[in-house]
Amino acid sequence: MLELKDINYTVTEESGEQKTIIDGLNLEIEDGRFVVITGPNGGGKSTLAKVIMGINRVSEGQIILDGEDITADSITERANKGISFAFQQPVHFKGIKVIDLLRLAAGRQISNDEACEYLSKVGLCAREYIEREVNASLSGGELKRIEIATVLARGTKLSIFDEPEAGIDLWSFQNLIKVFENIRENINGTVLIISHQERILNIADEIVVIQDGKVKKKGPKDEILPALLGTSSAVPVACNKLS
Repeated sequence: MLELKDINYTVTEESGEQKTIIDGLNLEIEDGRFVVITGPNGGGKSTLAKVIMGINRVSEGQIILDGEDITADSITERANKGISFAFQQPVHFKGIKVIDLLRLAAGRQISNDEACEYLSKVGLCAREYIEREVNASLSGGELKRIEIATVLARGTKLSIFDEPEAGIDLWSFQNLIKVFENIRENINGTVLIISHQERILNIADEIVVIQDGKVKKKGPKDEILPALLGTSSAVPVACNKLS
């Protein structure tokens, strides 16, 4: 289980003033859940994801993973303890082939057949991709799916995806949804996604709404999503809980 206790994250602006991005945030995420974090732009969602990974260091508070305080751990230490992170814009690696990237992610010399299996899970015709270089010849959607394949190859206990829909076209987005639906059906570990997209929200077990650096709402998808969409199907009990 991931526990965030009284998390604060403050930055110093060019003017010298302190700006609080995450403000006394508390959150628990159970194992084996598919959780989507959403909320207004600038509310602290992506910052929170980076805080969990260790890319951004907390100003105050504790991050607990399976009962162990990992607040002071580096990115590498957190990765070794089972946290993975997929960026909004996947990184290009000049001279590195897809098969090499998957082997690096897996931490071992996986076979071509194993690599093809991971690529197939994200909807890529594997044999056409394993020997391709990870460079600008790949589309945004292809890069995104290859990055997801590397996360699957790592087999981590907590996989974080920061706005995976960013920078891809509609066709790629439709394929991306199928990938996450497959991950949801065959979940191994906990998946945490930062997203605004209703179709991604609709896959979630739980939805967390972050606003002004705090958890504003948290609960099952069937309770939270109708209230977020403002539909007539938002049952009174949900409205009462979210008010």
